[in-house]
Amino acid sequence: MADSTSLINRMVRAAKLEISLYEEVEADQKATMPALWLVIIASIAAGIGTGIAGIMSGEGPMFFVWGLLGGLAVALIGWLAWAGITYLLGTTVLKGPNTSSTWGELLRTIGFAQSPGVFKILSFIPFVGGVISFAASIWMLIAVVIGVRQALDVSTGRAIAVCIVGWLVYFLLGLLLAFLLGIRLFG
Repeated sequence: MADSTSLINRMVRAAKLEISLYEEVEADQKATMPALWLVIIASIAAGIGTGIAGIMSGEGPMFFVWGLLGGLAVALIGWLAWAGITYLLGTTVLKGPNTSSTWGELLRTIGFAQSPGVFKILSFIPFVGGVISFAASIWMLIAVVIGVRQALDVSTGRAIAVCIVGWLVYFLLGLLLAFLLGIRLFG
């Protein structure tokens, strides 16, 4: 029988949206490093898919390398920031009557919710790659809501609200950072 705490086993269970997995990793403080590895694996898979698509469209190999490295950095920073924002919102402004959580619990559940992201490696496939990538993103969002719900001990509706408000805050902070760094987003 496969070890129920192996990374692959937990990734499959997370992708299956098994509530028991999210409860398990919420409580398992040793699951923070595996959650980190999962974020890295999903990011690399997405980067490979995007890189192959870029090469197929005539971009050079450096597009692939820089896209992979940049995507990995953004994924790691995003994971830490998203968990922090979700923690702050979910334990203060939008907390439920039974909410008791830590940043680490959210790091673990949100990290494991990235499991469906490994399918983004297929994003280079002509005609269906974009659909696969979009479906994986929606799948990941659903997994994040489940992970947030379990970590914060709130209703699904409240978890959705925490995720929406958290994403808006995250997006606005990203825009502010881009503005402060002088990065041109449009045109």
